[in-house]
Amino acid sequence: MEYRVLGGTGIRVSTHCLGTMMFGSWGNTDVDECVRVVHSALDGGINFLDTADVYSAGGSEEIVGKAIAGRRDEIVLATKFHNPMGEGRNERGNSRLWIMRAVEASLRRLGTDHIDLYQVHRPEAETDIDETLSALTDLQRAGTIRAFGSSTFHGWQVVEAQWAAERRGLERFRTEQPPYSILTRHIEHDVLPAALSYRMGVLVWSPLARGWLTGRYRRGSFDRSPESRATRAKGGPIAALFDEERSETQAKLDAVERLASIADEAGISMAHMAVAFTLAHPAVTSAIVGPRKPEQIDDLLAGADVRLDDATLDAIDAVVPPGTTIDQADRGFSPWWLEPSSRRRSL
Repeated sequence: MEYRVLGGTGIRVSTHCLGTMMFGSWGNTDVDECVRVVHSALDGGINFLDTADVYSAGGSEEIVGKAIAGRRDEIVLATKFHNPMGEGRNERGNSRLWIMRAVEASLRRLGTDHIDLYQVHRPEAETDIDETLSALTDLQRAGTIRAFGSSTFHGWQVVEAQWAAERRGLERFRTEQPPYSILTRHIEHDVLPAALSYRMGVLVWSPLARGWLTGRYRRGSFDRSPESRATRAKGGPIAALFDEERSETQAKLDAVERLASIADEAGISMAHMAVAFTLAHPAVTSAIVGPRKPEQIDDLLAGADVRLDDATLDAIDAVVPPGTTIDQADRGFSPWWLEPSSRRRSL
């Protein structure tokens, strides 16, 4: 396992970060099995864990808390806030009011007295970035959190936050957590260059493109088994991403066939190639892998040392050019400034 410095923080983290979104009702309800996944990851050299309050309505954080009991000092522990955690009007968002409540709830569920990396799960229009940064700065200076970051911010929002911190004398976002994979490369335009410019750590989510880069979804062998993401997504917000009638899905199927050939030529699995691709970018610190089962973490750990040569990277670029995202729904965030109300001229 390779370790890299998380931006300019001096914190060393594994290039594979264990994502726990699949722990609990969203994925695997077998708590003991989830705990084994965490222990296998730690034993395999992973020292970086990422979760969020919203995952399984707090269930993921609770499972993580059980898994890390007695091993807390081995871990760089990251979690996130922003998404709704109740019916109350203020049980969500990026306000100081909610941040102070959300962090205490996360600490209780995780069974710890501090969070190493506390992240804003998504940007929002209703809260000034200064307000969010001020609350997070207070938490950092109190020792409740060690560092804080953003997730799925646009490039201009990354820069705005850095300027606001400097202008107000506040601590700044030290990390960004964007979607990034061979099939989803839009962040190469502005987010990754901005992160490099401000010495931010980057931990990318969905390097396997929601399972598309595992080889489960191929022409003639599209996995519809009960265990597949395509089946589990039915009726949910990402169900359309597995609709074979969509042109974007067809484009993914075309790309996957070509990528499978590249992986075969390189003598590695497509999943190992996919994770290694994200780690090849100089701005990327760590790739978040989110297994549901112990055997999945074992396979991902087996590819932890895979690194791609220039010929393989060039071949991938020929399939999905730099900066290209095949399916815009994979961007993970719908900008409010593109909503109809924001695009109409007022009289």
